Amino acid sequence: MKQIFVCLLLLITSLVVSQTTNPNYDVELAERYSADDYGMKSFVLVILKSGSNTDTNAYKKSTAFKGHMANINKLVEDKKLIVAGPLGKNDNNYRGIFILDVTTLEEAEILLQTDPAIKSKYLEPELYNWYGSAALAAYLEDSDKIWKINP
Repeated sequence: MKQIFVCLLLLITSLVVSQTTNPNYDVELAERYSADDYGMKSFVLVILKSGSNTDTNAYKKSTAFKGHMANINKLVEDKKLIVAGPLGKNDNNYRGIFILDVTTLEEAEILLQTDPAIKSKYLEPELYNWYGSAALAAYLEDSDKIWKINP
């Protein structure tokens, strides 16, 4: 009886510990997106909050946010920005998010200093290391083909 119990325990342990290989695995695609063995990679998540600049000069603010939008487009072209978008009204003064295709907070901080709305303190970034699907960048190929009206 003891031998049967040990055999069952070994069988169950091997089933739990064993890993399966994805039959759809595409090595070229994984390499293109710098995916690890789990199909994941490191990014930096940026939460944009209302900044400390409360200047009411409409021209300055408008200019900073036009520059913000232009900078978003440049970062997408440079393949450094994967996701960007505004958040709805909330009690935390969160305005939007970015997911940057960089691995360190220092790299992200350098990129964020190219944003006029951040430099002029209309927006304040909070940065977090984030581990997500390396295929997240795949949607960028089609994202420019689905908008009808440019905001």
